[in-house]
Amino acid sequence: MSNTPSEFYDIGKKATDLLHKDYAHQPRSPIHFDYRSLKSNTDISCRVKDIVPGLSTLFSFFMPNYGKVDLEYLNGLAGISGGIGLIRNDALGRFDPIANLSGVIGRDALFSLGTDLAFDISTGAFNKINAGLSLNSGFFDASLSLDRFDSLTASCHFMVNPQTKTAIAAELKHRFSINDTALAIGAQHAFTPSTLAKGRISTHGKVGALIRQGLWQRIFLSISGEVDFTDTRPNAALQIGLSLAVRLQMNII
Repeated sequence: MSNTPSEFYDIGKKATDLLHKDYAHQPRSPIHFDYRSLKSNTDISCRVKDIVPGLSTLFSFFMPNYGKVDLEYLNGLAGISGGIGLIRNDALGRFDPIANLSGVIGRDALFSLGTDLAFDISTGAFNKINAGLSLNSGFFDASLSLDRFDSLTASCHFMVNPQTKTAIAAELKHRFSINDTALAIGAQHAFTPSTLAKGRISTHGKVGALIRQGLWQRIFLSISGEVDFTDTRPNAALQIGLSLAVRLQMNII
């Protein structure tokens, strides 16, 4: 359920979005087509704000993988959210109930600290224990996060020119279980207010690029491609993705 939005995922979000969002085979692409095997998924979310001052509710569905309902309480310094939902279990052919709790201190401050927990009700065990901290400024953001005590990620994001959305980002990730370290570097630039181009390269030999075009207000079309130079299989080829995102938000005051 880590794809569900919450305050915790704002830690390192700018670097993550620049390096991973909307690329080919990106797991949370709202509608995704693969030229080798046609795939599609739908990501729908609706937020109702200010049920009472500071309290909001969020309904999110990532079909056919999960659905969830969250309650969030936010003030100027801290934010906490909790929810319950169903996540698809392909191995057993069923949907398992999951409870999630996350919180952040210093959400509008120079430094922020947060944690995110997920509890699998069917097995009675925690399947997610994450923690993170970040440094936030107007032009530079840096973060450090620990995922399930197995993956340690350090990232940074530097805004070069806000008017053209020109920015660079880097992410260094180490997985203790397989003793693997990877570095990814990327950049973005908006040629027009509605046309954004991004590119990235990683030490795992993957190079990707995309163009995102705003069609109308909150509707975006992205075309992306990726080449894996370490893939020596005879049938290895360029990966191409197409995504169409519709971003809607409902506020009730």
